[in-house]
Amino acid sequence: MIREVKKTFRSPASPPPAALAIKVRTLAPSMSRSVGHVAQVLVGDPAGCAVLTVTALARLAGTSEATVVRTARILGYSGYRDLRVALSVLAAQQESGQAPAVTSDIAVDDPIADVVAKLARDEQQTLAETAACVDTRQLAAAVAAASTARRIAVYGIGASCLVGQDLAQKLLRIGLVAHAHTDPHLAVTDAVLLRQGDVAIAITDSGSTEDVIEPLRAAFERGATTIAITGNPVGPVARYADHLLTTTTTRESELRPAAMSSRTGQLLLIDGLFVGIAQRTYTTAAPALAASYEALAHRHVPNPRQPPQD
Repeated sequence: MIREVKKTFRSPASPPPAALAIKVRTLAPSMSRSVGHVAQVLVGDPAGCAVLTVTALARLAGTSEATVVRTARILGYSGYRDLRVALSVLAAQQESGQAPAVTSDIAVDDPIADVVAKLARDEQQTLAETAACVDTRQLAAAVAAASTARRIAVYGIGASCLVGQDLAQKLLRIGLVAHAHTDPHLAVTDAVLLRQGDVAIAITDSGSTEDVIEPLRAAFERGATTIAITGNPVGPVARYADHLLTTTTTRESELRPAAMSSRTGQLLLIDGLFVGIAQRTYTTAAPALAASYEALAHRHVPNPRQPPQD
């Protein structure tokens, strides 16, 4: 089955105003110089930009009106008018002190109590930002496809592989046929056997990991429904994704690599996928989950301090 490769541009639901700066930070590495400059102008002075016409903003940024409109669409807005509304709301939030907190870097001489506190704040921020940016229509469509899939294949490398394994084992426990592939060669071998009615899920923060893109592309070309979980929604992986789920990350530092930060957002989205699938398949999922708990119950070591039950 031959399918047309998708363009990287999408029109998701407009992100909430507070997510504008998050979107700019997430997409900055993949933006062209002109688009990136417009985006920085927007987040640098949302109140000032909100009152400008597209012509005035283009003049301020030293670019064309078409580039301004393209920037708005890349950031997830249907057009410049919607972007101006978001800028106005964002400006009001900043004025009232509702702007997101800045991520704290972890220093090499930080006490362990400070490390825990900073990690907790960073992970809370990542979760909040990912929740704010996720396109719930895309998530709902991914849930619907996976709920009726003949089988589900999950592809990821490194830290993303661990996230994929977590999703696969959860789906297995509610009775679905799901496998996470850790070997890139086996992943491609599996992908070429998928067909319509199957689901392939790729997890890649960069959106450009070839060992993840290759099996997703093979699954896409053979008619499987494809889902990408990525921190770069305009990266190469998006070309082969029917449904695109975007994560965000906090700033990485020497002691907090990107893999730690991206994992938090990825886990939120796979938990959203799992719970949504369990809801849609509840009549079979609940008994399967209960059976899996019962099968493993005898493996739990009893607490010697707990008094015996009457």
